Amino acid sequence: MTQKTLSFSELNISSEEVFRQMGYAETPPSSQVVALTTEVIRQAEMVAQPCFGFVTVDGQLEGQLLSVGDVTMHIGKIIARQLAESEAFTFFVATAGKEIELLQQKILSQGDTVSAYIIDALGSVVAERCADLMEVFLQESIDKLGWRHTNRFSPGYCQWPVCEQPKVFSLLGNATCGVTLNAQCMMKPVKSVSGVIGIGSKVRHMDYTCGICGLQDCLYRKC
Repeated sequence: MTQKTLSFSELNISSEEVFRQMGYAETPPSSQVVALTTEVIRQAEMVAQPCFGFVTVDGQLEGQLLSVGDVTMHIGKIIARQLAESEAFTFFVATAGKEIELLQQKILSQGDTVSAYIIDALGSVVAERCADLMEVFLQESIDKLGWRHTNRFSPGYCQWPVCEQPKVFSLLGNATCGVTLNAQCMMKPVKSVSGVIGIGSKVRHMDYTCGICGLQDCLYRKC
């Protein structure tokens, strides 16, 4: 079981990444948006405490069912296919942290809706980058075994029902980084990522996974 709090600087986030998250693809943001984004990042850097946690366990994959002890998850055929060669499974959570959420609420209370929108986008980038660094940390921990890891897969995507989120958290134990679930199985802080990664000597990490998923309106879709 591993839990690690990162400094904001370790994430190495650029304004350009936040702009892309905001939807600036072809058209560059205005100078006002650029200035506001720089200021929002500065404020976030002062308070943010991004964190990731994970636990690696033995499990059994049969068809579309992944079982760990008495916990059985219906992960669907798409994810099952990607995890098929796994020798163990890593369940994880990564979060931008409550501090960014509180900062957004503070900015909203001041009536600055543009900056609030910017920090919402920044929170998404922070959560994903935190999860990226979790993968790096995980890979370093399994290098000595000659193992690799798959992409990360989350409840709510690729036919894995979001209602199975509590099963993921039941396996994390104390490595939840303070992330909780509401009655709808949504995470709080909202800017959090959770799921499973397969590890082993025969698995592989794919550069692009959008082609294996049929969810056309996913906000992370690249193709």
